[in-house]
Amino acid sequence: MASQVDSWGEALKRGVAAGWPICLGYLPIGMALGVLAEKSGLDPLRMGLMSVLVFAGSAQFIGVAMLEGGASPLSIIVTTFVVNFRHFLMSSALAVPLAGVDKRFLSLFAYGVTDESFGVNMTRYREGGWSHRAALVVHHVANTTWIIATVAGAVVGTLIPKGAFGIDYALAGMFIALLVMQLHGRIYIVTGVIAGVVAVMWRVFIPGDSYIVGAAVVAATIGFYLRRRSRGVCHKAEALEDGCR
Repeated sequence: MASQVDSWGEALKRGVAAGWPICLGYLPIGMALGVLAEKSGLDPLRMGLMSVLVFAGSAQFIGVAMLEGGASPLSIIVTTFVVNFRHFLMSSALAVPLAGVDKRFLSLFAYGVTDESFGVNMTRYREGGWSHRAALVVHHVANTTWIIATVAGAVVGTLIPKGAFGIDYALAGMFIALLVMQLHGRIYIVTGVIAGVVAVMWRVFIPGDSYIVGAAVVAATIGFYLRRRSRGVCHKAEALEDGCR
């Protein structure tokens, strides 16, 4: 994962060239978030501040849904932390090619880490010849696009009457679509069912709005152990086939 040193001009060209597909994807999703957020009570200014301070698409969608449902600030913060815990893993992986980089640079770099920018930069680092400056440009080109898209969506939302075009169902529909796209096997389906059952039971028997966090933690934990057990069974089966004991 050797890194080269680019001038800022060269880094800008290479970073934009690598990051523009991310930007194309962020535009429609960001605008959809902005429209939904406006219907949940966030004006364009607040939407922009949310994107600047949080910059995490999945967490922002969840935050908007929780705001609409009247969730407390603490439950929204805890849920965001749980959902974004994967950033610890992504940052740990990026720490290898970024070893020895100035801490001020790392602060700017860490702010822009997302699933998409992580994937692009890690691929470039593995191929070799990728610079830290170009990687930083990827982050902040995507970041800027996301902020603009969400604010634009909030502005468009002010022009759409509440309830028009089935907009009230859009948030629930989007989460259903995201869930279906993640169902790649039996363990994923079981985990999703567990999350739904736990959320409903928690909501019925435990006062407050902690059911979202509780269901997420319980289902993720059970799903992790199911997946781990499944892999262990597969490894044992392969060992037996090879004649190992």
